[in-house]
Amino acid sequence: MQVTFNLPEEIALYLGQDATALSRAALEALVLEGIRSNKVSVSQARQVLGFRSRHQIEAFLKAHGVDLPLTIEQVRQDSANALAFGK
Repeated sequence: MQVTFNLPEEIALYLGQDATALSRAALEALVLEGIRSNKVSVSQARQVLGFRSRHQIEAFLKAHGVDLPLTIEQVRQDSANALAFGK
């Protein structure tokens, strides 16, 4: 799905990023909020953001101050998703 929104030019200039970088930043912010609100799983976030490993998504989350306790079911599901993603 593609989502479009208007951003005031002065904010875009303040952020100092081009459209591609702003698009990525918006996607990351949306995914981070989804994780914080438990609406997006770590596995879903990894896939959406294009990370190939759990270590990459964990580093991304840590860099953004998101610490998640893991359940055994999450580990199992993430392992199954990683195996399926690698095929």
